[in-house]
Amino acid sequence: MALSKEERRQRIKYRIRKTVKGTEGSPRLCVYRSNNEIYAQLIDDKAGKTLMAVASSDKALKASKGNKSEMAKLVGKAIAEKAISKGINAVTFDRNGYLYHGRVKQLAEGAREGGLKF
Repeated sequence: MALSKEERRQRIKYRIRKTVKGTEGSPRLCVYRSNNEIYAQLIDDKAGKTLMAVASSDKALKASKGNKSEMAKLVGKAIAEKAISKGINAVTFDRNGYLYHGRVKQLAEGAREGGLKF
């Protein structure tokens, strides 16, 4: 029996989450990708809290025009800027079962350009 795309992604996601943990000093940078938008959030798994989140649908980012990959890079830079202003310099990257390719890769590169280390 063949797995659907979503079931396959869930299996990969669980495999990744066994090892990737976010702490207060190094939160988890979690990526969610929909058909039109991309979302990134920093999560402290020990406290069970989302520290901050940025989405391509935010008003400030929506004003800048570009294709989906360019928007993903802007989201990465925005989350890095927000994190550094709160004193967070290092994160662990959680690609959430998606391939490290395309928009997910652009978001990661944008975060690195913004000054985050992972």
